[in-house]
Amino acid sequence: MRLYLDEDLSPRIAIELRRRGIDAVSAFEVGNLQLSDREQLTYAARERRCLVTRNVRHFIDLARDAIRRQEPHRGIVLRPASVRGSEVGTIVRRLLRIAARFRRGLDAYDVLYL
Repeated sequence: MRLYLDEDLSPRIAIELRRRGIDAVSAFEVGNLQLSDREQLTYAARERRCLVTRNVRHFIDLARDAIRRQEPHRGIVLRPASVRGSEVGTIVRRLLRIAARFRRGLDAYDVLYL
């Protein structure tokens, strides 16, 4: 599973995931700061990466819109408010579980909660 972390998540998460063998990059690392949410999802899809974000409301709308437009993405993982952004270890552990379960990545249009 290849992951792309939206700019609303700490780039430390991508670093920790890579240390554990997961192909992960952050918006900070690839210079994608201040892109619109749609642009972030488009970038992730183009790079064949599942997007991870805490922006639940906007990305649920974008996921629905992608279905309407028939513009597949490589999946979206949403970090709910119940998991604080400062909980890097918790986020990493949960993403590792998802990566273990979906080794080949998510299917087009899939949306999961962390």
